[in-house]
Amino acid sequence: MPNVNIRNDDIMIKLRNLRKSFGKQNVLMDVNLDIRRNETMVIIGASGGGKSVILKHMIGLLQPDDGEVSVDGVTISTSKFFDTHTIRKKMGMLFQMGALFDSMDTGENIAFALREHHPELSEKQIQDTVTEKLKLINLVPEFRTKMPSELSGGMKKRVALARAIALSPEILLYDEPTTGLDPITSDVINDLILDMQSKLGVTSVVVTHDMVSAFKVADRIAMLYRGRIIEIGTVSEIKNTSNPFVKQFITGQRNLPTFG
Repeated sequence: MPNVNIRNDDIMIKLRNLRKSFGKQNVLMDVNLDIRRNETMVIIGASGGGKSVILKHMIGLLQPDDGEVSVDGVTISTSKFFDTHTIRKKMGMLFQMGALFDSMDTGENIAFALREHHPELSEKQIQDTVTEKLKLINLVPEFRTKMPSELSGGMKKRVALARAIALSPEILLYDEPTTGLDPITSDVINDLILDMQSKLGVTSVVVTHDMVSAFKVADRIAMLYRGRIIEIGTVSEIKNTSNPFVKQFITGQRNLPTFG
């Protein structure tokens, strides 16, 4: 279902004819998607179906075999090149397992990108930013001395989110943010996703197969099935879809019909 009546300047991320294969496995086949400025787009689909592969194309960890990724009107990725400057300037990512550096405490994890990309900052400026980001995820400044090994799964994801927003990105990407978490901790993460959008004005892309999370945080939902986006809609539109693939997925039914 294509997006309609959207001005080009309202589109923050644009995927056009995106294709990606690994060996003989076709993972993405002609993916087209427009993500609006300041919205939360949730991409749903089966595990192993290519959702995280889409995120990795957006942030420049993968290049497409064909097609392109554009951000704010700038083509950042084709089969020939990456625009790494735009990617680093505009994007932060919360990886599925947090991906914290085990040898660094919480504060140093959050400060890592600041030190790498802004060597002109003083130590006081860096520590002030770490404190600010900890407060945004509802943690006290003293939390900076904790090591990753001391943190629960939920806490690791909160710290990883603080690291993702350290450079004040315009876009936040979330790869299965509630995977491995209990329902209460998952809801804390969902609330943080909503907080980041409202407090920071970011555009968010969330990859998940957790429909409770998807329905809570999404402005719109896109379903990836067999390498293609087969439907896009608001939460209400997805809940009331007549598309059998989407309907069976969101209700947890088995035996999806064959996609022609």
